[in-house]
Amino acid sequence: MVMGASGSKLEKALGDQFPEGERYFGLENFGNTCYCNSVLQALYFCIPFREQLLEYYANNKKQGDLEENLLTCLADLFTQISSQKKKTGVIAPKRFVQRVKKENELFRGYMHQDAHEFLIFLLNELVDILERESKAAEGSLDPPTPSEMLNNGQVRPQANGVHKEALVTWVHKSFQGILTNETRCLRCETVTAREETFFDLSLDIEQNSSITSCLKNFSSTETLNAEDKFFCDKCCRSFSYIFVCYLLVVLSSIFFPWLAFKLLMIPMSLVGMPWIVIMFDW
Repeated sequence: MVMGASGSKLEKALGDQFPEGERYFGLENFGNTCYCNSVLQALYFCIPFREQLLEYYANNKKQGDLEENLLTCLADLFTQISSQKKKTGVIAPKRFVQRVKKENELFRGYMHQDAHEFLIFLLNELVDILERESKAAEGSLDPPTPSEMLNNGQVRPQANGVHKEALVTWVHKSFQGILTNETRCLRCETVTAREETFFDLSLDIEQNSSITSCLKNFSSTETLNAEDKFFCDKCCRSFSYIFVCYLLVVLSSIFFPWLAFKLLMIPMSLVGMPWIVIMFDW
């Protein structure tokens, strides 16, 4: 199975509307790797992520310091696609698929896998690689001072209350957002808020709706009463609460490539699917 083999037909169909400098390449299937190919296509057409990845690859390639891992294999694949002379065609992501199988035994067989699970696995692996590289660079540039060393050469731990903030990589900047859960007691009006970061959101998708309406439903206000009542620390009793979610994203917009949406197995004609959703409203 080859995805996107009829590239010439696509060029003829788009004509002058073909995006300048863009490449539309299908990916060969290596035994039920559709889930992998779909995620790769979605990531490639997330422009901020692609640009950061290509920049990372170019900078590290100049320095001659490219250890083979999932990050470099993905960057090499994206570089191959973006540097093609033709606008459409087919590429075999063989090196990347082989690396995925080497890193995780779950993907070594020929069974279908969940594309969402693969996406989260891949993003987490990319973050881990970037964090390790950052720590290695810090260790080579800033060796610990004698006062920070213990007798056996180990680094002295930080004092209580002193810690370094978590590293924010360009993967975080492309995909990570903040979800705020806010509750308000209907008796004393006390508001409690809890924040957590996220790479992905689980939305209830309804037919004949749109992604924007699904996001509005996700962040809509809900009254918790009866069995769902919360215990109020101020009132020392259980009362009805107003519950609402807020979405704060690092980017001002979220990219929704149609290939990624097809993973949900919902016909696009039944759900409004914009290319970009502006996130200021949530």
